[in-house]
This record gives sequence, structure tokens and C-alpha cells, in this order.
Amino acid sequence: MGEHILSWMTFFPVIGAAVIAFVPSERKEVIKTVAAAAAAVPLILAVQLFLNFDRTTAAFQFVEHYTWIKSFNIEYFMAVDGLSVPMVLLTALLSFICVIASWGIDKSVKGYFALFLILEAGMMGVFCSLDFFLFYVFWEVMLLPMYFLIGIWGGPRREYAAIKFFLYTLAGSVLMLLAMIAFYLNTVDPVTGGHTFNMLHMYDQGNQSAWLQLTNVRHLLWFGLFIGFAIKIPAFPFHTWLPDAHVEAPTAVSVILAGVLLKMGTYGILRISYPMLPDMAVWFSYAFAIMGTVNILYGAYCAMAQSDMKKLVAYSSISHMGYVMLGMAALTPAAMNGAVLQMFNHGTITAMLFLSVGVIYDRAHTREISAFGGLGSQMPLYFTFFSFSLFAALGLPGLSGFVSEAMIFIGVFPVYRTITMIAALGIIIGAAYVLWMLQRVFLGPKNEKWDGLPELNAREMFTLVPIGLIVLLLGIYPMPVLDLMKVTLNNLVKVVAG
Repeated sequence: MGEHILSWMTFFPVIGAAVIAFVPSERKEVIKTVAAAAAAVPLILAVQLFLNFDRTTAAFQFVEHYTWIKSFNIEYFMAVDGLSVPMVLLTALLSFICVIASWGIDKSVKGYFALFLILEAGMMGVFCSLDFFLFYVFWEVMLLPMYFLIGIWGGPRREYAAIKFFLYTLAGSVLMLLAMIAFYLNTVDPVTGGHTFNMLHMYDQGNQSAWLQLTNVRHLLWFGLFIGFAIKIPAFPFHTWLPDAHVEAPTAVSVILAGVLLKMGTYGILRISYPMLPDMAVWFSYAFAIMGTVNILYGAYCAMAQSDMKKLVAYSSISHMGYVMLGMAALTPAAMNGAVLQMFNHGTITAMLFLSVGVIYDRAHTREISAFGGLGSQMPLYFTFFSFSLFAALGLPGLSGFVSEAMIFIGVFPVYRTITMIAALGIIIGAAYVLWMLQRVFLGPKNEKWDGLPELNAREMFTLVPIGLIVLLLGIYPMPVLDLMKVTLNNLVKVVAG
């Protein structure tokens, strides 16, 4: 298994989904147990990957490289570096936790868990692929399970939210497909002399044709890729699908959506757009910094206006992904490392937030902030975990969100001083909406209507405690993740700047 660890991590959930297909529908506990086991194996392998990864080199590791479709020079090329390992670890962790968090699902249990495992396989494949065609296949594999998970198991407006998510993502996929074909037809494999989907060959500007070097062509390719990835981030103004999808999606699906899927957008820019079009990355950097700042402030202001807890967390995700965009735009080592660390940290923090919102919704069947009050005295353990996740989201020192945001500002300020000062307002607005929600839900006079609400149960504790420990650990000592990525990202900065 060690020789093909990336393949096992990617396809073991598919094996689990296949096993579930043969389990009778009425055996719900068996289905859930199989799903948990199928999600646990990639997590164990991801920890093994984390422990055995060589942090001293920017080279790709755990390589699996085989011919797939010879006539088109399409390869099964899987490998990881310091950029992808944190995302693989995050995907494996949140997928396992979300399977446990989905234990309360009782509608079409068989279909739900099978689709969820296929979704995990698609996400894992995106972070491990180094063949552009293979990357695209996994990118599309992820789309359909998410569509059905929202459309079948979602809230009252689930069909609208699912179709909106599908159409936005499909539009971005078409643009990415066109750019991929253009690169394929205009990149030469230095060994065979034919066309290639190999990303490493595409990174080498010497393998690109003269047509691909034309400025107008490079602009078109940049925007085709960028819009495809920006929809997934989601960057303003491509963000409007996200709040609807979050509000209607089941809790576990919201966790995956915010914790992993949004990171696929920024990961795609770092993995594909930056090294393939480094000159365009520099050319677009100022506009990218402005877009990131707009995301920060727009998302924060929208979050402040929400009356639904889940919608507030959804808009806060838009705001926090703006920090990632801002860090990526600066093209400095500190900002770039901070941006990828923020991708990981936001994934864990927002997972805690959505899981916490799901706890109260399962009990009260409402997420309206105004419907609550004084819950802190009635549910002190729940109050502790929800407060912890909210403080992590606002960037409290000692928790992981502070470290990544501080690194971003340190790296961005020397490059874009005015933009950095404007973007910093997002921290103040973030503190305002976080503390305002905390006060209205947990403090003040108690609403007698909710006297019977029970405390966190063992399963809910099992999902929240591990993530909380990670948030605390990386807030005190972030080096386990920073050591993974710094050599790779510093090398990427040199490639783009050079």
C-alpha cells in the first residue's frame, strides 16, 4: 500500500461506495459503519504521508506515473509536494469527521453515503493529480455528488441551490476545459515530441509554442483559468451561488463545501495558473489584491447583516477566502505561506462553525439568531465550543486563524500598503458580527421556549474535539504545517518572480 499511497487514498472511498451498493437499504447501521471505515483509511494514510514527507525539498514525492491513454499522451500522474500535502490532510480529516457527523441522516442513507465517498475521491484526486486531463476528470467527478447531496438531502430550496451551484461550477469548468486544450495543443513533450497534458512540461516555458507566447493569448488563457477557479473560491462577483448552497446543504455537506471545495479554487491558481503563466500572475497581481480586499470587506459586511446563523458563517467564508487571495497576490514568501496556511486553518475553523450551527439546528429546527438567547447557561459545553470556533474565526491570538492572517499582512504590507490598511478593516467588522451573534444567541435573558434543549452528545463531541485541538495547536505552534509548505511555496515565488 505504501508504494501507491496516493491511489489508495483516492480510490479507497470508491471501494467503500461499491461495498455500500451491495448492502441492503434497511441495514442503515452497516452502511454508516462501512462509510466510516472507508473514510478512515484515507485519513490514516494521510497521517502516514504527513509523517514521511521530506520537508527539505520542493520536488514532488510519492510519485505514481503511468501511461493511461497512449494515443493522446494522457498519463496517470499522481504526486504531492508542500502545497498539496496540507490539502490532502485537510480533505481526509474533514471527510472522516463529516461521515461521523452524518450519522443522523435517515433519508436514503445508502445513496447519501455512497455519494459522499465518491465526493471524497474526487477532492483527493484534484489535490494529487499532475496530469491536466486527470486533474480535470477529478474536478468534474466532484461536481455531480455535491449536486445530488444538496438537491436531495438539502433544505426547502434545495433544488434551486443545487442547480445554481451546478450551473456556476459547470460554466467555470467549460472555461478551464478550453484553456486546458489550448495548453495541450501548444505544449511539447520533450521526450516524445508530441502534445502533452503533463503539468510539469507545461510549467517549462521552453516547451510552449510561439502562439502560446503571444500576450493576447496568454491574457485569454489566464482569464479562462482564473474565472474557472474564482467561481470555486468564490471571488466577488462570482460568489452568489455560495450562500444558497450553504443554507440548503446538510451540515456535513456545508463543512466539506467550505472546508475543502473553496480551497480547490485557490489551489488551482497556485498549482496551474501561477507556474504555467507566471508573467500573467505578476501582471494581474494588483487587480487580484483589490479583488481579495473586496472579498474581505463585502463578505464581512454581508455577514453582519444576516439573521440566519448558517448564512452568517457562509458570508464569513467569503470574507476569509479574501485573505487567501490577498496573500497570493503579494507574491512574497511570507504572504504566500500565510495564504496556504490560511487555506488549511480556515478549513478547520469553518468546519467547527458549521458543525456547531448544525448542533443547534438539529435540536431547535431553526437557525434564526433572534429566536435564541441565554443558551450559554443552559448548554455550557456547547457554548464553550461554539465560542472557541467564533474566536478562532475572528483571529484571536493563540488560535490558528491569527497566525495565518498575521503572516498574510506581514507579507502584503511592503507590497500594497494602502490595500493592506483597507483590508485590515475586515478584522474589525469580523469581530463585530462574531461578537454580536455570540451575545444574541448565548447571553442575555433566556428564551424559555428552549428549556429542554440537551447538551452536546458523544458523537458531536467526537467531531468537534479533534478539530478544536488542531486549531489550538496551530495557534500556539504552526510549524508542523508551515514546515510542510515553505520550501515548495518559496520555490513557487521564485518561479513567478523570476
